[in-house]
Amino acid sequence: MEAKPACSVNLTPKREWALLLILAGIQFTHILDFMIMMPLGPQLTQAFAISDAKFGLLVSAYTFAAGASGLMASLYIDRFERRRLLLVLYVLFALATLACGLAPTYETLMSARIAAGLFGGILSAMIQTIVADVVPFARRGKAMGVIMTSFSVSTVMGVPLGLYVAANSDWHTPFFGIAAISFILLIAGWYVIPSLQGHLHARGETGPLQGIAQVLRDTNHLRAFCFSFCMIFAGFSIIPYITIYMQINAGLSPSDIPLIYLVGGAATLVSAQVIGKLSDKIGKLRMLQIIACVAILPMALITSTEGMGLVAILLVTTCFFVFVSGRMIPGMALVSAAGNPRNRGTFMTLNSSMQSAAMGLAALVGGYVISRSPEGLIENFWMCSVIAILFNLTALLIAKKLRVYQ
Repeated sequence: MEAKPACSVNLTPKREWALLLILAGIQFTHILDFMIMMPLGPQLTQAFAISDAKFGLLVSAYTFAAGASGLMASLYIDRFERRRLLLVLYVLFALATLACGLAPTYETLMSARIAAGLFGGILSAMIQTIVADVVPFARRGKAMGVIMTSFSVSTVMGVPLGLYVAANSDWHTPFFGIAAISFILLIAGWYVIPSLQGHLHARGETGPLQGIAQVLRDTNHLRAFCFSFCMIFAGFSIIPYITIYMQINAGLSPSDIPLIYLVGGAATLVSAQVIGKLSDKIGKLRMLQIIACVAILPMALITSTEGMGLVAILLVTTCFFVFVSGRMIPGMALVSAAGNPRNRGTFMTLNSSMQSAAMGLAALVGGYVISRSPEGLIENFWMCSVIAILFNLTALLIAKKLRVYQ
């Protein structure tokens, strides 16, 4: 089924490219804000005299808050002009991140992390909604490739930068840096992001609960939610446990771990652009089918790297990052086009919450599946690969049934 977009804005190629770069920058800062926490564990546990469990709460607080904010945002996101809402949320995110750097106690840092998650969690949905409103479906694969590059850059920089800061500075520094970058992007976004109001006219006088009801009554939307859930679940069945498995079972040293992220992230910087362009050329569904099928091999191999050398492990992990993250480019292009344009913002925020839920549940399932041997080795990690492959294949079956709005 085809439909005209709710917000038709004609931008010049240069203006569209500038818009995508600004949106990718915003995405980069809020992903980096989450990624940077993990390497800061030793400093934060020492600075606040907290246990590893309490540090884990600091990390997960962002994700849980992001998921909750998506549900709340679905009540109002389509009732406001897109540009103004995005910039207001980004201001609040930047201030919350600054508050993280200024936090004097564990309790205030926890409050700031929750606030950053609440505002940052809506940003991804807003960004994808604006891309869907502005960029025609024929070019949306390339556009999503640019946006998804921000994930790669944050992966390349997040863990290694956190490790560097932990060794050469204090834990306050990265939060001040992210806040500074955010305020610069805010100024640029004020001039570059166009006003988007077409959805307000298409929506009419529909109330917030009615808007959610309209989204949930649409079977195509429900298919898209299931598709997103399966795509994310497939990746996060494995991702949270890669580092610990590589150190304990594969025998890598802590100094080797940043190489996994640097090499894999750098490769995805290039592959994301190629996959995006090919998605537009041969079709989003076809490209998804190709990338997702190829991704099965590294999904299977990454949980069985014991005895491999560093070079072989880097080859496996890099292929995993390239193809597992690469699925999301044509996948998110399809999801962004599966939402009815008049309720696209509500649809995308609910989809974002679904993805957050998939991350948490996948990590939880993976934690129950794996176990420790008497020698302390990770056991049953291969079962996470089986789960990931099954969800990956399920996503492909659902994708064939998605209806796309042009």
